Order: sequence, then structure tokens, then C-alpha cells
Amino acid sequence: MRLRALALVVPTVGLALMLAGCPKRPMTTAVSAPPPAAPAPAPAPAPAPTPLVAAPVVPPTPAPTPPPAPPKEYMPNANLKRIHFDFDKAVIRPDDAKTLDVSAAWLKANPNQLVLIEGHCDERGTSEYNLALGDRRARAATNYLVAQGIAAARITMISYGKERPLCQERTEACWAQNRRDEFLTKER
Repeated sequence: MRLRALALVVPTVGLALMLAGCPKRPMTTAVSAPPPAAPAPAPAPAPAPTPLVAAPVVPPTPAPTPPPAPPKEYMPNANLKRIHFDFDKAVIRPDDAKTLDVSAAWLKANPNQLVLIEGHCDERGTSEYNLALGDRRARAATNYLVAQGIAAARITMISYGKERPLCQERTEACWAQNRRDEFLTKER
């Protein structure tokens, strides 16, 4: 019986020692003092009083001139007629070249006018394709006008692709109206 009790007590005591373990010391951290502060600089001496002298008379400055008014927006111009293109083309047709010749003459006579060329397409084709085609059409008109002596710096181009149709019908006659370049102007 003693052996049984001893067999029970010894493992129990061993288990209790294992679970309790050795007491650990609390960890302490070292605290260091902040570095000494630099001595405060001496206050600057007060400036010596200056004798009173009459200030020279300065005429008042004129009010600043207001900034120039922002440029007007591009507007349609009856002197610059639209031109049209064949399906899926960006080539200036002979009749449209005559229209561009008249436009170039007007632009030469009005050098203070800037021109915006808008390239448009019909509804057929993807939006991406038509944006690129409208850009090629606007560029074709730009190149033609530049070849006629109009400064390229006066010309701005934009492509609307198929986003701004003149005609909504799904016929060839309607699509032909939408394949165009529009010309808008504003003063410099």
C-alpha cells in the first residue's frame, strides 16, 4: 500500500513542479536621461533708434491693370464650310479641296482668327475606331490648310468619332452627312 501511495505522490509532485516551474525575474528596462539641453541663445540687442527723417514722397502706384479677358469659345463661322468624306476614308475629295481653298483664303485675310477642326464619323464601326478615323480626317484638313500657307499654330484638332451625328437615320444619305469635318473659329 505504501508503494502505491508513493507511486501516486511522486508523479503528482513532479507534475506540480513542472507546471509551476521556476519563478522568473521581472524584466527591467534601462531608462536613460535625455541629453543636456543647449544653452538658450542670448536675446538679440534692440536696434538703435533711428533719427526721424522725412520720408521721400512717393507717388501712389497706379491700380494694377485687370488681366485680359479669357479668350472666347470657338464658334461656328459661316465663312468656313464643312467638308465631307467617303466611307472609311480620310482623303480630301476634289470638291472639298475647293471648299478648303476658300477657307484658306478667308483665314489668310483674318490672321487674328484661330480655327478648331472637328473630325466626325458615321455610326458604323467601334467608338475607338471612329475616334481614330475622325482624328485622321481632322489631320487631313489641317495638312491641307497648312499646305495653303496657314500657320499650324493657329489650328487645333479634335475628333468626336460617331458621338455627334447631324443625322440619326440609318441610311447611306444620312451617314454621308455625318462623315465630315466642321470648322469653328475664335479670336486670338
